[in-house]
Amino acid sequence: MKPYLSGAVVLLAFALSACSPEVGSKAWCQDMDEKPKGEWSANEATAYAKHCLFKGEDE
Repeated sequence: MKPYLSGAVVLLAFALSACSPEVGSKAWCQDMDEKPKGEWSANEATAYAKHCLFKGEDE
């Protein structure tokens, strides 16, 4: 029974990740703008700064 449970968990993780916008996309930046900054992870804050705040400097 355990292999079925772990398979279900993996499938659930893939299903949930497919629903969220790609990091750095306009939709992702908008989602982050709406999310309380206290709930951001360090990786999210770094990605937000790179893709949403300083986007035009690399181009």
